[in-house]
Amino acid sequence: MAGAGGGGCPAGGNDLQWCFSQVKGAVDEDVAEADVISTVEFSHSGDLLATGDKGGRVVIFQREQENKSRPHSRGEYNVYSTFQSHEPEFDYLKSLEIEEKINKIRWLPQQSAAHFLLSTNDKTIKLWKISERDKRAEGYNLKDEDGRLRDPFRITALRVPILKPMDLMVEASPRRIFANAHTYHINSISVNSDHETYLSADDLRINLWHLEITDRSFNIVDIKPANMEELTEVITAAEFHPHQCNVLVYSSSKGTIRLCDMRSSALCDRHSKFFEEPEDPSSRSFFSEIISSVSDVKFSHSGRYMMTRDYLSVKVWDLNMESRPVETHQVHEYLRSKLCSLYENDCIFDKFECCWNGSDSAIMTGSYNNFFRMFDRTTWRDVTLEASRENSKPRASLKPRRVCAGGKRKKDEVSVDSLDFSKKILHTAWHPAENIIAVAATNNLYIFQDKAN
Repeated sequence: MAGAGGGGCPAGGNDLQWCFSQVKGAVDEDVAEADVISTVEFSHSGDLLATGDKGGRVVIFQREQENKSRPHSRGEYNVYSTFQSHEPEFDYLKSLEIEEKINKIRWLPQQSAAHFLLSTNDKTIKLWKISERDKRAEGYNLKDEDGRLRDPFRITALRVPILKPMDLMVEASPRRIFANAHTYHINSISVNSDHETYLSADDLRINLWHLEITDRSFNIVDIKPANMEELTEVITAAEFHPHQCNVLVYSSSKGTIRLCDMRSSALCDRHSKFFEEPEDPSSRSFFSEIISSVSDVKFSHSGRYMMTRDYLSVKVWDLNMESRPVETHQVHEYLRSKLCSLYENDCIFDKFECCWNGSDSAIMTGSYNNFFRMFDRTTWRDVTLEASRENSKPRASLKPRRVCAGGKRKKDEVSVDSLDFSKKILHTAWHPAENIIAVAATNNLYIFQDKAN
């Protein structure tokens, strides 16, 4: 089965009509490299939305409570906390600069009033605690109100400090720093369903960490050959199963996906399942290996399926069938004729992510020209939408876009030759329970929702 490659009816079940909700970020034409968004992630409840950027900052948006005067209106997302997660570093042994860019953010399930998230750059993973403070203690015995120490000999009475209300403060504090475990660049982190461990993956190895232990991790996958000249593939993404704490998958630059069971052995170099689609010899070209590289892998919420994104398509795999995907959706097939120029400008190496909706009935991924694609797995309809400030009036409907690959261009169609390859949607996120999506377009974060409410 294959999804169509143009634009169609809106995806997401029952022909949803998507509309603009918010856009965050500056309107400047000259975008600072540090402001470019590099990851987007909803919390498990969907009430918080975190973004990381190339400047090492994490910005958390909180969904406002619904307005009682407008019971059907959805709460907007407003800035809740901003903090510097990573700083640029220098590896003096290897004479290499370590970028501060946030590669991935993953939320931990909330178990108290505070929220916890993991953020990582190329080398170091940090566990952050985000907590609120709206009271302060006053009436200390050994300190004055301005914080200065009092002379112990002048203290004549014992005071009991009291808590007094204060303006709400949101504090972000690093609780754990997990460093020095990766020789190569970290591309993935994934929290296990046991809520105690997580994995981190780089180009050649996957490590298993305990959230409480920072000084050691267990290497569970190592594909580094004894002779680096024999290296034929690298790990591109890895994720834990959402329900089975012993199962994980990782994808490779060769377009294959390996499923590992940690119960079988301590080192999961021998996979339990191997997912690969046979290549059609007639379509083989110089670029075949590059465009078959998997840039993202995501389990469905049910745990029955997984989705992989390569350069031109999104594939859905049934975990019980390794020989071929059950669904293949073409994202931008019209670019197949442009691969030569995309190779020359390095766009062919762009790593697009993909995401499921809360019920696993629809999937979303990005494209160029600030276009993003949605595929409805129930009706087999698909749509191309655009993240643009030109259509940023509140609750303005998003019009489906179409790309003309050749021949006579119809009205409202965009010619493939006029696509802007510098405007790309690499990072997207879908609210875990509602039809609210977050789309990162360079330094802007767009939030869209369905028009039903």
